[in-house]
Amino acid sequence: MTSGLIVVTEITLVALLLLMAFRVLALVRSAPAMDAAASHDVASLSLNRPQPFHNQHLLASDRAELTSRLHILAALQNRDSKTNGVCIHDAPPVVRAYAAAWLYGAAVALCEPRARCSEQLTELVAHIAKLKLGIEEEETCEVIATLTESSATLACYREGLEGAKFWQQHQHVSPEHSLHGAVTSNAFV
Repeated sequence: MTSGLIVVTEITLVALLLLMAFRVLALVRSAPAMDAAASHDVASLSLNRPQPFHNQHLLASDRAELTSRLHILAALQNRDSKTNGVCIHDAPPVVRAYAAAWLYGAAVALCEPRARCSEQLTELVAHIAKLKLGIEEEETCEVIATLTESSATLACYREGLEGAKFWQQHQHVSPEHSLHGAVTSNAFV
């Protein structure tokens, strides 16, 4: 009985080896067709290569993700500022300008490199600044356009960059890089 079981097992193993050999041959024969399809996919990918930097736009998926991140970050920072006694909406124009510069810096840190310095990013920041901070869109666009003309505005922009980077890693903004910290260290509030 034991020898019969061994013979059946050997026959089963041989049948499995033959089946495996048949499958391997079938795969080898279909490989050129698969290679042609794969090379077509690679060719189509190379044709859809990203455009140079100046022609880049925010993709819809990038824009949606960036919008949600900026909404959250701006709301958290606005609440932090109000808790610490600074209401951005009612603040003097210079404070609102610093807040807009901070938000733009945060947006630059959160977006894809190809979308930085784009008109779409400026429009998105202006829209979120209006919704979350109460800063008019035209005011935000003007601050972004003249960002490098004031060292204080540029400092707030840098704090926004650092604050957003810190937020991405730690899920909170350190006080030295927060919106409130940037505004109060650069303006007499």
